[in-house]
Amino acid sequence: MKAAVLVFPGINRERDMARTLRLISGRDPAIIWHAETELPANTDLVVIPGGFSYGDYLRCGAIAARSPIMDAVRAYAAKGGLVLAVCNGFQIACEAGLLPGVLMRNARLKFICRDIFLKVERSDTPFTRGYNAGQVIRVPTAHGEGNYTADADTIARLEGEGRVIFRYVAPDGTRDPTFNVNGSTNAIAGIINERGNVLGMMPHPENHVEAAIGPTDGRGLFAGLVEALDRAA
Repeated sequence: MKAAVLVFPGINRERDMARTLRLISGRDPAIIWHAETELPANTDLVVIPGGFSYGDYLRCGAIAARSPIMDAVRAYAAKGGLVLAVCNGFQIACEAGLLPGVLMRNARLKFICRDIFLKVERSDTPFTRGYNAGQVIRVPTAHGEGNYTADADTIARLEGEGRVIFRYVAPDGTRDPTFNVNGSTNAIAGIINERGNVLGMMPHPENHVEAAIGPTDGRGLFAGLVEALDRAA
């Protein structure tokens, strides 16, 4: 898998993501600075990692979304290229028009940094083939603006088209407002675009892939991507 990890001023999860990609795929990803105008040839996956691009000024991700490299990412996605946008990456993807909706301040107006539980709604996407539909996974989250919202028509379309991929749930998989850590509409934690090749999610699967440091529930996402790309080769 030939991956490219984007870097913007203030992003701080690119090394975590690069380590995970190396660990799962056996190949070092390319690290792409925001001022570049092209992605490496034959890129299989673009990753927009988490952090605080441009200090979260204006709206989270709003400045990064207008960086030169994002024109190349939009063109890449339009051709069907896979894009994984995590945390601040999710915010950037929404601001860049790759995904609908917006990430607002957490409902309790506090920064959240702890493990949470996600229900995998579908297992038939390149991002979730490493899981079973209905499976509950435990991964970390760390954000102050992860409250996903969109207009009623957009939410209805996301739900009706099966584009909600991850949802905040209780450990037993039930929908419980107590476990909707940021107040997201319908407990939405991750969505895909209409074509199914762009995933945005707030939690950090890249930080739960090694048994030596904790749970490994995030590993399935990356292993599934490698398998999906191998099958497509």
